[in-house]
Parts: sequence; C-alpha cells; structure tokens
Amino acid sequence: MPQTILDRAGDNVTSAIRNTSRATVTFSDAIEDGVEAAKRMVKQSGRAADKFLDNTTRKLRRRPIETVLTSLTLGIAVGFIVGWMVKRPSA
Repeated sequence: MPQTILDRAGDNVTSAIRNTSRATVTFSDAIEDGVEAAKRMVKQSGRAADKFLDNTTRKLRRRPIETVLTSLTLGIAVGFIVGWMVKRPSA
C-alpha cells in the first residue's frame, strides 16, 4: 500500500510537470504572437504617418493660401479656447 501512494504521488508530480511545461509553451507562444502584432502595428503606423505627411505636403503645394488661412484660423480658435479656459473661475 505505501508503494501505491508513492506511485500515485509520482504520477501526480509527473502530470503537474507536464501541465506546467504546456502552460509555459502556451504562454511563450502568446508573448511571441503579441510581439509580432506590435511590430506589425508599428510598421503600419509608420506607413500611415508617411502617407499623411505626403498628402499634407501635396495639398500644401496645391493650395498654399487656403492652407495658411485654415491654419491661422484654427490657431486663433485654439488660442481663444485656451485663454477662456485659463481665465474662467474654478468651481
């Protein structure tokens, strides 16, 4: 009887080691997948930023006056909003 208890304990330990090994592999695979997804996202973001910059440059060359006037108008509007927020009393 003591031998069967030791055999069962050994089987339980072996099973626990196998399960831990599987969990480690699964966890490692998940981390690798996450890293690959992050790399793809960084590449896509870089491409999108380049495309945005190219489009902006192209539009600026085609319509420089409209671009400058739009930027000036937005700058003034943001300045008024920030000034209003700074001057208004705190609640």
